[in-house]
Amino acid sequence: MKKIGVIGAMETEVAALRSHLNPLEGRNSVEKCQKGGILFTEGILNGINVVVVKSGVGKVNAALCAQRLIVEFGCTHIINTGIAGAMAEGLGVFDFVVSSDAVYHDMDATGFGYKVGEIPQMECSRFMADSEMIKAADKAFKMVKECEGHKLIFGTVASGDQFISESAKKKYIEENFHPACVEMEGCAIAHACYLNGTPFAVIRCMSDMADETVEQTYNFNEDSAAAMSASLVEQMITLI
Repeated sequence: MKKIGVIGAMETEVAALRSHLNPLEGRNSVEKCQKGGILFTEGILNGINVVVVKSGVGKVNAALCAQRLIVEFGCTHIINTGIAGAMAEGLGVFDFVVSSDAVYHDMDATGFGYKVGEIPQMECSRFMADSEMIKAADKAFKMVKECEGHKLIFGTVASGDQFISESAKKKYIEENFHPACVEMEGCAIAHACYLNGTPFAVIRCMSDMADETVEQTYNFNEDSAAAMSASLVEQMITLI
């Protein structure tokens, strides 16, 4: 049976989804469970069994969270929802990126002869999102009112334990990875899903341009971008 895990790094990215959950059949309230310092909330969303969780910021938090969803909660699909910094040409604030794949932009073992971004002793360093989940996101985008007037593109999500806020770093990432957007959790979730054979997709609404303008744009747009991403996910789960 399909069971979807939805991960957001911050409260603003998951609060609306959690509030829309209805109790599982035969229960009086949604199920709440604290594991590893993380609150997992399980219920029914648009007729689908869903577990919503705030992982915390960064790659380790995100990977641990994804692993728990798969192994302990039996989630068959994982969606990472939230905000990101735009990288692709023509992509603006409140536009969307759906992952075609995910990479680590801060993985650097070039001193051992690997290419930048390659994970030592792993066959895979670029984790491919599930094609059916990508199609579901595309369909959902056309159905969600909040997305009207904005664009959606498919591309690489580049993740690292760094908040990108300067042009020099942005240029380095662009030249080496050619991503559509940059953020801090998606590839770690993709990595965990790859190792477990679990379909995944990363859904991100742009909150900023990942450069020196971030101070003026990120805080102003954070909540709105997170809410838009959540709305897309809420529709998307019905199409998977």
